[in-house]
Formats: sequence, structure tokens, C-alpha cells
Amino acid sequence: MTDSPSADSAGEYQVLARKYRPTTFEALRGQDALVRTLTNAITSGRLAHGYMLTGVRGVGKTTTARLIARALNCVGADGKGGPTPTPCGVCVHCTAIAEDRHVDVLEMDAASRTGIDDIRELLEGVRYRPVSARYKIYIIDEVHMLSDKAFNALLKTLEEPPEHVKFIFATTEIRKVPITVLSRCQRFDLRRIESATLQKLFADVSQKEGASVDEGALALIARAADGSARDGLSILDQAISQAGGKQVGETAVRDMLGLADRALVFDLLEAVMSGDVKTALDVLAGQYAAGASPVVVIQDLLELVHWLTRLKVAPDGAADPALAENERTRGGAMAEKLGMGVLTRAWQMLLKGLGEARAAPMPLQAVEMVLVRLAYAADLPTPADAVKSLESGGAVAARAPATAPVRPTPRPTMTATAVATDHLPQAVAAPRPTAEAAPQPQSFAEVVKLFVAKREAVLSTHLHRNVHLVRFEQGLIEFKPGRLAPSDLAGQVGKMLTAWTGQRWVVSVANAGGAPSLYDQEIETAKSDPLVKSLLEAFPGATVESIKPADK
Repeated sequence: MTDSPSADSAGEYQVLARKYRPTTFEALRGQDALVRTLTNAITSGRLAHGYMLTGVRGVGKTTTARLIARALNCVGADGKGGPTPTPCGVCVHCTAIAEDRHVDVLEMDAASRTGIDDIRELLEGVRYRPVSARYKIYIIDEVHMLSDKAFNALLKTLEEPPEHVKFIFATTEIRKVPITVLSRCQRFDLRRIESATLQKLFADVSQKEGASVDEGALALIARAADGSARDGLSILDQAISQAGGKQVGETAVRDMLGLADRALVFDLLEAVMSGDVKTALDVLAGQYAAGASPVVVIQDLLELVHWLTRLKVAPDGAADPALAENERTRGGAMAEKLGMGVLTRAWQMLLKGLGEARAAPMPLQAVEMVLVRLAYAADLPTPADAVKSLESGGAVAARAPATAPVRPTPRPTMTATAVATDHLPQAVAAPRPTAEAAPQPQSFAEVVKLFVAKREAVLSTHLHRNVHLVRFEQGLIEFKPGRLAPSDLAGQVGKMLTAWTGQRWVVSVANAGGAPSLYDQEIETAKSDPLVKSLLEAFPGATVESIKPADK
């Protein structure tokens, strides 16, 4: 925005967004790359016949289009100047363009004039030279609203316009503009204005208006503006009017915007993450009574959780100028205390709760239920902690022997001997291991571990998941295969066990129903653990699955 108010020819009150609209390129805030490029282009005479300005609302697209029109048509105070990046603002063309009454600068709103007839009417005047200005300039706002036929009618003229014509387009939806139109224009992406830049802008405007506004209030307005100078100036205008000539305080702006007190947001998150449901609901009720929207409360919690997560993973890059020093200190302590798993889980639950609150007929009750769920989930361990706890004792402790090696003590020459036998004639093959060195599994579980140790991943998986044991003896296995077990599983298992153990193994298939598979037994054992029971009760519909191979 500009540092000086624009002319007010009508003598009536103008809203701040219009009164302080930039009148020079230098007055554009937060668009340094755009200003530098246009300044160099105008100075060197490298003027395009079409410009495409895109960005979110309120960042200066239409303002930039009018500044380009002034820069190209300015003749200077003496009436003899040429195109300049610093329009004089006093010549007949600068004055007329600033007051939206120049006959050669035609501004069209594509949102209300979308058809091909509107474009044809516009293009009829292209062939005529400007009445008084250097260039005839067409400014089309919200150009993405034009119909396909209107875009097609514009293409030929846009590609080869007369020398006296310039087109300037503005849009918030650049993806809706056909690529054929984009390729004929120079594109400029106007950035969101940073909060610090907006805060300084609002402070300057407040000073010019003679209004006293707290720093905290300016920071809140800058955050609510979300990168838009126009939105922020509208909020500032409303805040000054509400104050009635008095000091504009942070509390008044919060009440006006329906925001929750920032300190109370910290209190609410601390209560929820500590599992204190009563305190959390009391804080929410206080915020609601003070005028805060329940949906905004969830949004504030999401913003705080996001900031705490960034603070945890990248402390140097998570500075938030809108936070007071005590809030930064408090946030640092919370980030250090809360684990990454807890923060990411809170983010997911709050994000889901935000959608529920927006769709609920009574948002307050929906937010209360979100806080209750989050508070009870805060006591639960993360999935990684739950797995570690299961491994360290209880039901999983019974599986600990599975980590012991099942193969005999390796000898340094074993691998080399096994490899060499593949390349030697049968008559001179290296001697095979003695019977004493061969493994002798004493249970079906040890058979499965033997297959894992021998790196037979597919067979070990089938034995672990798809085999229902009917009978096991030394040298004999009888089982009922599961639905996914291969038809030749028994033959492969018997052949390999005989080769590995040095004794004959008979493996057969039975029709009788066998015991549950080893996998099913592990799942049932895990479900009996008190910790897993609490997890299943907290998350209805959740299932328990094994995430590790059978030998671990």
C-alpha cells in the first residue's frame, strides 16, 4: 500500500482500502520482484503487449494494472515526458486514470461480462487509435470468468494487437485461464504479503489516521488478513470505528474477530494434553461465553499444534512474530515435553474434529467431544511405544526365545564349503556337515524358525500364517493347509527338512481341522495383554497385526 492517501475528489469519507491505495510502484508493499521487473522493463522500453497478474485477493492486482496504465501514458508535469516507472501523478492522464475516468483506459469486470458478445464489443474498439493517450489499455479483472468462446475470440487480437493497444489481465484463479492465453502474456505472480510487512503498513496507516492501536492488535489484524492488504485495512477500519476515538486494544480486536485469547489457547491445549477433561471444558466454555466461535477455537488449536511441531523439528525457523515472549517460552517448554507422535496424533484428531464441528448442528458440543477424545487419547502411548512395551514383557515376553539363533554355531569354513560344492564334480565334492552339526527342530515353531534362518521367506511365511498343525513328532508333520497355502507345500517342506537335518521327514496333509496358525496364536496372545486391550477399547474397530517376521 502507499504511504500517502489517494485523492478524494468527492470530499466524502473513503474506506482505508481505497484511501491508501498505492499511487506509485515504490508504494507497493511485499512485491519487490514485480516492482523491479516492471521498472526495468519500462525504463528499457521492453514493453509487452499483454500482462497477466495473478495472486490471492487484496494483494494489489488491480492496483498494479492501473499503475502500469499510468506509467505507460504519463506525459510528465510539462506534458513532454514518455513512459516512466515513476508517474508524475499531476498530468492529465495520471489524474484521469486515478479517478477512473480516462477514455483510453477501459476497465472491464469479466465476472459480470463473461460472454463472447462482450468481448466482441471490446475488440471493436481495438482498431481505433487512442483519443488522447499514448496507449489504449484494456484492463480485464477476474479474466478466468470468461467463457471458452470469449477466450477464443480474444486469442488472435491478443497475439498480434495494434501497437497502440495493451492488455492487462488480473485473476485469482490462474489455473482456469487457458494456456493459449497465458502463452501470449507476461505473467506476474503477486505474493502474499508477509505478516510483518502488513503490521508495519497498518501501523503507518493508523498513525496517518490519528488512531492509537496496540501492537498486539496490529499483530492480530495482520494474522487475520492472511496476506491480503485490502482485507487487513478493512479490519483496521472496523476496529478504529468500533473504538470510537479511543485506544484500539488487543482484547477489542479479539472480540470483534471472534478469536480466542491466545493465552487461553495455550491453557486449553495444556489441559487436553495432560488429560484434564474438566479444565479443558471449562476453558472452552469461558471462551465461548466471551464470544469465541467453537470452530475458531479448533483452528487456533490446530495452529498451535502446528507451531509446536515446527518448533520441535526446526527451532530456528519457527519464530512467530505474533507471539509474545512469554508465549514463546511457554511454547518451547510444551514442545520439549510433548513427543512427536503425540503432536501428530493431536493434529490428525483436531483436523478431523474441525470438519465435524463445521458440519455439526451444534458446533460447541462437537468441539467438546473432540476435546474429550483428545484428552483420553493423550494418556495412550504412541504405536511405537506400544510395540516397545509389548516387546519388553507380558504377552510378547513369551516370544522372546524366538530371537535366539536356531542354527548351530557357525564355523568359518561353512559358507565357503557350501558355495564350493555347487561348482565341483559329484565325485570330488566337499564333505557335507556331520549329523551332529545338523539342526534338529523339536517343535513346529522351531521348524518355522529354521526356514527363516535358511532365508526361505516365502515358505516360512506360509508355514507361519497358512498352516494349521494337526500332529508333530520328530521326523513327522501333519497339517491342514490354509486357503492361501500352495498345493505342493508339504512336498517342499519335507524335502528341505530332510536335506537340512540329515534325517528323513514325512510331511503330509490332513483333512481334519488343526490348531490355529502360529500367526493367529500370536495375535490372540497379544490381545490378552492389558495394554493392547486398552488400545482396542479406546479405538473401536482397530485390529492387531503382526509387523515383524516370525524369527524376531
